Amino acid sequence: MRTLKYALLGMLNKQDMTGYELMKLFEGALAEFWSVKHSQIYPELKRLTEEGMVTYTVEISGSVLEKKLYSITELGRKDFMNWLSQTHKMKATPKEEFRLQLFYSSALSPERQIYILEDQLKQHQIRLEHLKKNQSEFGEVPQKGTYEFSDYLVLLGAIRREESTCNWLKECIDMCKED
Repeated sequence: MRTLKYALLGMLNKQDMTGYELMKLFEGALAEFWSVKHSQIYPELKRLTEEGMVTYTVEISGSVLEKKLYSITELGRKDFMNWLSQTHKMKATPKEEFRLQLFYSSALSPERQIYILEDQLKQHQIRLEHLKKNQSEFGEVPQKGTYEFSDYLVLLGAIRREESTCNWLKECIDMCKED
């Protein structure tokens, strides 16, 4: 499945955007749960254009800079809404290098094992603070049926994930410190 296709169609379903604006969204709100390489975006936009899912107009910025403003077509909107309406099976557990490291950490000294756990805890606490700051910018729960509400739901999931990870890491640290 070409999930990037649906990420792009979803953004264009909200509003017309340039490739640069689409890349910036992947660095912003989407970065909390989805990553993509910049080199993947333009080839996918080209493919979507060839498939008739997306169209674009060329705009001139300044005296010579051309930029493409992409729009979703009815065919693209239909395909996106069909994908959006489906249920999706849960994916296999993602690979996490830290958990693999922790799995073998009994080979380390107890002090080093605690150090790597505490280091991970600090990183997740920083991410949690960042997410909570993003949540505070909403002020209140957005109105249902808006894009902001959907964004808020995903953000809430990210906060819960980080809270759970922090609690788990604290528990591991406490267990490692027990005599």
